[in-house]
Amino acid sequence: MSKRSPQKPQPKNPARPAEVVRREDDWTTRPELRLRVLGLPPDISTRALWDSFSPYGAVSQIEIFEDSRGMRDGSARVIFKPPPFEPFWQLIAPFRLGRGPGNGTTLRIFPEAPRRTFYHPSPVNPAIKYPEVMTLQANSIDFGIMYDRNTMMSMHTVVASPQGGIRFIQNMLYRETVVEFRVDINKRSELFRFSIPFAYLDTILRVDSGQSGNIELIVSLPTPPRFFRKLDERDTHETKARYWTEKDAWFRQTDITDFPLRVRDAPVTIKKPGPIIDIGRWTTYRLKFDISSNEDESLFRQIGQALRDYNITIKEISGFQVASHREPAVWKYIDQPITAPHKPTSTLADLFKDESIPPLAFPVRYQLEVCISHGYLNEHNLGQEFIRQLRNMDPTKAQDILEYVANQETRVFEPMELFDIKIIKGSASRPPIPQYCAFIRSATVTPSTVYFNTPTVEISNRVIRYYAEHADRFLRVRFADEKDEGKIYSTDKDTMNEVFTRVKRALRNGIKVGERHYEFLACGNSQFRENGAYFYAPLPHLEAQHIRNWMGHFDEIPYVAQHAARLGQCFSTTRAIIGTRTTIREIEDEERKGHVFTDGVGMISPFLAQLITHELGIVRASSEPPSIFQFRMGGCKGILAVSPSSKLQEITIRRSQYKFAARHEGLEIIKCSQFSASNLNRQIIVVLSTLGVPDKIFVEKQKAQLANLTLAMTNELKALTMLQKDIDPNQMTLALAGMILDGFQRCQEPFMMSVLRLWRAWSIKSLKEKARITIEKGAFLLGCVDETATLKGHFDESPVPKAHEPLEQRVKSLPEVFVQLSKGTHGKPEVILGPMLLARNPSLHPGDIRVVQGVDVEALRHLKDAVVVPQTGDRPIVNMCSGGDLDGDDYLVIWDPELLPCEWNHPPMDFTPAKKIPLGRQVTPDDLTSFFVEYMKNDNLSRIATAHLALADFMEAGVKSTKCLKLAELHSTAVDYIKSGVPARMTRDLRPGKWPHFMEKKNLPQENVYRSRKVLGQLFDQVEMVDFVPVYDAAFDKRILNAYKIDSTMLEDAAVIKQQYDAAVRRIMAQHAISTEFEVWSTFVMNHSKASNNYKFHEEIGRISAALKDRFRALCYEKAGGSNFETLGPFSVAMYTVTADEISQAVAEARARKATMTTDKMPMMSFPWLFQSVLGKVANGATVA
Repeated sequence: MSKRSPQKPQPKNPARPAEVVRREDDWTTRPELRLRVLGLPPDISTRALWDSFSPYGAVSQIEIFEDSRGMRDGSARVIFKPPPFEPFWQLIAPFRLGRGPGNGTTLRIFPEAPRRTFYHPSPVNPAIKYPEVMTLQANSIDFGIMYDRNTMMSMHTVVASPQGGIRFIQNMLYRETVVEFRVDINKRSELFRFSIPFAYLDTILRVDSGQSGNIELIVSLPTPPRFFRKLDERDTHETKARYWTEKDAWFRQTDITDFPLRVRDAPVTIKKPGPIIDIGRWTTYRLKFDISSNEDESLFRQIGQALRDYNITIKEISGFQVASHREPAVWKYIDQPITAPHKPTSTLADLFKDESIPPLAFPVRYQLEVCISHGYLNEHNLGQEFIRQLRNMDPTKAQDILEYVANQETRVFEPMELFDIKIIKGSASRPPIPQYCAFIRSATVTPSTVYFNTPTVEISNRVIRYYAEHADRFLRVRFADEKDEGKIYSTDKDTMNEVFTRVKRALRNGIKVGERHYEFLACGNSQFRENGAYFYAPLPHLEAQHIRNWMGHFDEIPYVAQHAARLGQCFSTTRAIIGTRTTIREIEDEERKGHVFTDGVGMISPFLAQLITHELGIVRASSEPPSIFQFRMGGCKGILAVSPSSKLQEITIRRSQYKFAARHEGLEIIKCSQFSASNLNRQIIVVLSTLGVPDKIFVEKQKAQLANLTLAMTNELKALTMLQKDIDPNQMTLALAGMILDGFQRCQEPFMMSVLRLWRAWSIKSLKEKARITIEKGAFLLGCVDETATLKGHFDESPVPKAHEPLEQRVKSLPEVFVQLSKGTHGKPEVILGPMLLARNPSLHPGDIRVVQGVDVEALRHLKDAVVVPQTGDRPIVNMCSGGDLDGDDYLVIWDPELLPCEWNHPPMDFTPAKKIPLGRQVTPDDLTSFFVEYMKNDNLSRIATAHLALADFMEAGVKSTKCLKLAELHSTAVDYIKSGVPARMTRDLRPGKWPHFMEKKNLPQENVYRSRKVLGQLFDQVEMVDFVPVYDAAFDKRILNAYKIDSTMLEDAAVIKQQYDAAVRRIMAQHAISTEFEVWSTFVMNHSKASNNYKFHEEIGRISAALKDRFRALCYEKAGGSNFETLGPFSVAMYTVTADEISQAVAEARARKATMTTDKMPMMSFPWLFQSVLGKVANGATVA
């Protein structure tokens, strides 16, 4: 008979001088007791307090307090959960410290009043209250897999015992289900737990055993939860820490195994060596309960109701079965050597040995592991005949079948049925891809498992291009938390040590797929920040070290971080400029007072700029090329600004741009200058608010933007105005504007209206979550230097402008910049004059946002859509902007007078980087992988930025408060960590104790969240989120459908390419956890896999979407017979017709079934919009006979 865990456990030291009478209104009835402790010595530790108090009950938290100066004030709080059995502080007088510093010190202790009710309101009916924590004891738990829809295969069973119960816990405060259990490992009983957020639970199956009170709950998850092991609490205290919680004793786990040495030396594979519980893949759990007592039955019903309130269904089923564990034979089938049988036999293994059967081709084997790793196929369902058929068929067809399985993202219980499905050719059939792209295999290594991904088309880099014949031997690897959890974040505790050890093992031991053993190669700089790297499967004549040797000469770089950064330079995503000879001219930098004013800036001739523009297919409104190109060339990096004085094929390089000697010397382009709209964000708003910009300015601007977004859905002129001004970095708003000009909003074309709705929902989401207010009088531009030395720079002796001075007086001392827009207010080039803001994201320090003076310099008018800064003065003004430079940084420029603050040019921070420590010997791959792991452990960038935002709102002085200024310094150190190797250490006193409501810390107790009345709180409350709902039931544009008579052959050709295109889009959606095709096409992504921050991901998805479109445009050109309008016009109509037919049929079927039309059930419709401008011409009557 199961019972709940006791509410009031006996103390470890149970001596009681007197009986204690419990009263309903006293501390003994609470779930926890908070004790305030006074009279502590200044060097007291959390461990000493734990030793003194833990004999009397379960200590859950200890906090040692400091005063406003950061000095300990002799007091602490000790929290018991549940409360101790008796008031030991009254019964033991005087109460003294038991050990450690201050041993024998007499303490004063008294209970604190409760801070909350310990009940949690139902989200459905707030009048209903649930206990914050509800715990039910289970008799046993099975770990396994779903063998079929009604059968679980149990792989391991844990049975409750007097020494170790199984606890099924519902934590309503943190909205999660927790299961605790014990496992015997090497004669030791270890306590484990796993937690499942309510958001990841959908349905729990309930099975009644037929015996009164005996029930089973089946929880089957598509991805593994987080597992933890509890250590001895006394060993989890840090020496100087002021804070300890019992959570510090729960350490993340990557394996539960009897053989840790076998795991230590093994490469990462799907099939783990010798697990007791494979926590990454056995994600179906069966819990057995005995709820025959009235108390347990009532609690079970209460738990069920609470879960239902969070939209978690408890579904009663019958006929559910549990199969016993057996080893899958599939690995033996595909891994064993193929030999001819010597004699007839009927054993399964010998039947399979047939020398006429070839081994699985590696692309097929890899794609099979893609399906198994994601759980779409399970090895226990794969038999001999399935593998035999895969081996016997054409490898391309086999790969297409398995890609189809991966694209469907649905578990297949009957794999043999796949051979009966008609599969349209997928990416395995290799339709042409642009020459600047490559098919890249990738993997995600999580704490508990590994996921392989279907090869996707990506823009390549220097290394992949040079070794193109071996491109399939490269594997792009990302280390992340469990699926959909995003990055593995740093921690100053040791609780994640097992996870970081697994990362190091993967980097050291490699990753194995079939016969290929991938080894660590290197990682790009952006990959490094996102915890990613390239691996390579070596050949006898080409190993990873050979590739690193080809990349450049790095032996003279004695700093591990810098060495890694220089290697990463070769992995930048670039477009190679082929067949263009260049002449290199070298010049010196402009240096003064320890600053390099021309850091990262070179020059390029107009002729070469025009060639690059043509080769990259950059569409420009004018005939002029972009003014600036971010580039890589051999060991050089930075930007190249167009210079009229440069000769025909001349490139000018400065010493600051040269980073290492490289064999490869071809010119490669990352991006070019273009106009993007200026948008505020939370960090910039809190800085401007502290500097004196009134709240109402931001509130009114956001209010106007929200109103305009709503009006744009029905008003073409308003939509056009907004889309042509609020230009995103991928220029997709201009594409939408073009569709409106072609009349597609007027006729309510379904795809056009869907993307327009998406743009509005994305814009509103950005306002809600980031305060992304678009500023019309502003721009987001690449920076470069004034080569004429005309612009006035910053001089230290210049007077700081005062708020009371006239504007004419204030601007006299300002540094100067040159900003010319290619398309100004009247559609012509316009030079911006007068005072303006100059900033770089992120801006955390009050001196990060500079006020500068825009001037006109005729000698600089060849530069457009860039901010040109001076090379004169005592300090580069870009360096004052969050430590920026000119090797490819974008800058926010705003000339809206309403946003000019009262205080101009607060003293800037010193951004001198920390001193690097040389290694003292040559850097090895092991050094690189160790730094990779250390970087993951100590990368506090996001934690520092989050704490800064919270404290800037909480503190009266805002970003000028002492804590915020310290955090700004730490943030600068954290930004440089990747290059300096010096981590930013964030002390606990810099962590917010309270969080503003707009930061949406939903899992915190209410006492730790306050409603912000400052500007960010006002902006957050002003915005109501809008769901994105595509338009499926609107009529397709008859102007297009009736433009041509399309024959059946052309329609069939279009249908075949559409299916290939749809599959490619689904692969991108799956890889990045994007919900809809509309987001991939437009790059307005509502949510993604959290692998990158939102701004970086917007750039990344822009490149991915552009490559996708280029690839399938080329395929359509080939099938249509050309790229001119005469041939492409009819073919684009065929594409549109096929899409319209699919959607119309699906709409009719949905209406007949009265089903909701959701994106996962409806066909895709973005395919014909590969040729948006062609469809526009057709719609407006430009047809051919």
